[in-house]
Amino acid sequence: MGIFPLKDDVISAVISGIKSAKKNYTFWTCDELYLSYAPPKFLSIHVAQEIAKLNNAPEIFIDATISDILRCSLPNRSDFREFMRKNYIMERNFCITLDERFEHKSDNDSISRVIISLKNGVRNVQQEYLDDIELMCKVLQREHKNDTTLDYGIFAFYLDISSSARKKADVRLESIIESFDNIVSKFNNLKSTFKGGEIANIEKIGEWCIGCYIIEPTL
Repeated sequence: MGIFPLKDDVISAVISGIKSAKKNYTFWTCDELYLSYAPPKFLSIHVAQEIAKLNNAPEIFIDATISDILRCSLPNRSDFREFMRKNYIMERNFCITLDERFEHKSDNDSISRVIISLKNGVRNVQQEYLDDIELMCKVLQREHKNDTTLDYGIFAFYLDISSSARKKADVRLESIIESFDNIVSKFNNLKSTFKGGEIANIEKIGEWCIGCYIIEPTL
């Protein structure tokens, strides 16, 4: 097996990457709150840069397809189509995938370990986010420990609201986590944890926070 960073270090790097994205966006635009106005891939680029700084840094792929991720995580690489059919998974991408880093002997021997979804401007429970959580669960689920090399998935997000918003950030955050928990609870052999969520208040402007919702097998 190749070298791979610790889960806590990866989570810390994801949070640091989003913080860096906010800092840079504020510097460039003087917008103290709405990182959600940033262009596509803004979070992915900053998060990837922070993960790349880790000791034993993994191989980092942006927008890898589910079929490629399954090829690189199932015991039999040719089973990905049947896995997708059986679990009702349509082809799409994950924002970031982390693979083991080692000297490759071919272009078909990668080993995927972590899937990451990144969302900007999260304020309410939306079907888009619920679909992401359900998809992560479908990809991570297993009956036996060695059914896949994937260790866990991270749904990381930046939440921002104006000071005039009726519902404050803490209420929104609680509702989001509860909705995610409801989905994970429907799957066997999976559990979830939440990291981050510290709410920052910008006087007369609004509130913001960064969260990482982690899904992993219990086996």
